[in-house]
Amino acid sequence: MTIPVKELNLRDKVAVITGGSGVIGSFMAAAMAKHGIRTAIIGRNKEKAENTAREITANHSTPCIGISADVMDKESLAEAKVRINRELGSIDYLINGAGGNSPLATSKVEMIEKGSPDDLEGTFFGLKMDGFNQTFDINFQGTLLPTMIFAKDMLEKERGSIVNISSMNSYRPLTKIPAYSAAKAAINNFTQWLSVHFAKTGIRVNAIAPGFLLTDQNRFLLIDEKTGKPTERGQKIINSTPMGRYCNPDEVTGTLLFLLSDWAEFTTGVVIPVDGGFSAYSGV
Repeated sequence: MTIPVKELNLRDKVAVITGGSGVIGSFMAAAMAKHGIRTAIIGRNKEKAENTAREITANHSTPCIGISADVMDKESLAEAKVRINRELGSIDYLINGAGGNSPLATSKVEMIEKGSPDDLEGTFFGLKMDGFNQTFDINFQGTLLPTMIFAKDMLEKERGSIVNISSMNSYRPLTKIPAYSAAKAAINNFTQWLSVHFAKTGIRVNAIAPGFLLTDQNRFLLIDEKTGKPTERGQKIINSTPMGRYCNPDEVTGTLLFLLSDWAEFTTGVVIPVDGGFSAYSGV
């Protein structure tokens, strides 16, 4: 008796990754290229996107292009799709990796103490709506709108995989960052909703919730600029992660490749933590 074993079946597919020149995105784009996936990196910074794509192409001999587009502008994304289809082909995969946080959407204190002074500027009441809206929109709308544009190719071929990038904040909201936490929780809900909406089309929709990485967006909260040592907040994260360290960007790529591949043909509507045990740890 021969037991059939599915192949990954990734080679010569076409992927779009938003935020592809960022910390996690660049590792994901490189991992896809290594497995023969032709990839379009979308970012706001044209030079950064093109440089990342050029390096990936050189290292893995797989076509990779960098495109400047705004994930909150459908027309900009539609223009990008025209070029992707022309240069790489019809789209098989979408990774919604664009996102980030803003100091303007961050409170200075974790909790309002009883009998606190009248100055509430550093609390929830002092959050700036411009920063809050910007943070929520770049994360949630920046997932919604690319899906509207790039998933159309998958619908035509009745096959495809969408992977959204969520966060530990979606499970357990961290203090100080309400906009980012709310947006990532919305992405989890949207992932589940869309997976049902697309279930009979052959398009699978899942998400990855990475553990804590050091990025340009959170470094100011986790590392003391003067000493280079963890801030009190950073140390709390390490202490709450059973593996006792931050996630390395390349440690997310295995889960990504699985979700894109034929190995995951019956997997849809799930959010997979890659977090060193953070979401499983009660602190005691």
